[in-house]
Amino acid sequence: MRYELMLPHQIRKAIAQNWPVALPLGVLEYHGEHMAVGMDTLAVVKTLELFEKESDVVILPPFYYGAASYAVAPPEGSGSVQVGGNQLAPFGEALFYSLLRIGFRNIHAIIHHQTENFAAGMPTDLAFKTAGRQAIFRFLEKQRGEGWWGSETMADYYAGHAEGENFFNWVQVHPLMPAAMNGKYPFDHAGIGETSLMLALCPEAVDAAHFADNKSWYTATAAEGSAALGQKGVAMIMDHLRAILKS
Repeated sequence: MRYELMLPHQIRKAIAQNWPVALPLGVLEYHGEHMAVGMDTLAVVKTLELFEKESDVVILPPFYYGAASYAVAPPEGSGSVQVGGNQLAPFGEALFYSLLRIGFRNIHAIIHHQTENFAAGMPTDLAFKTAGRQAIFRFLEKQRGEGWWGSETMADYYAGHAEGENFFNWVQVHPLMPAAMNGKYPFDHAGIGETSLMLALCPEAVDAAHFADNKSWYTATAAEGSAALGQKGVAMIMDHLRAILKS
């Protein structure tokens, strides 16, 4: 369900049943002359909408204003919007803390931007990962007081952790395309892989009439994209979402 359309009784039901809460996280960035600047975030939004048709999930309004950087192209006339990680982290902490106060304990930010090195991290996902940890510590200290972890009530912490009980999993950040997709689907920027995803998920975000206007190396394969290839990528992404978004 889209969070902005939920009524209080529906929110309470989602909390009681531990529905996953998903934040589509992304950027506005130049993706060649043929594709919309919101591609990274749109890919998350559209796959979550497909997931919603088969499973209970709360979909938060998407956050488009991540750290796009100007590595691909300068912003003048290209449309990239850059908000640095130092500005993102306080926002992320405030958002996650608020969601914890509401009662959610199954919160996931999902991103498709600079995620080829997700283990090491890039500015946007690192900012929100840090924000999630900070929000959890802040919430636990408010809820349980200082010294909460050192109290006798936490004596079974490590045993519980070994069994999968971990309140630090209340907020998680994931790539839309997991490492398991490497070699099975093209990972690129505005090339055949991303163009195909958009043709499958959001065809209005691609204009084939402008393929010829591209002059950059990273868009060289864009015209080879197809909805059929995109659907193969979508199927793998859906398997990933099913694995991480569980009640």
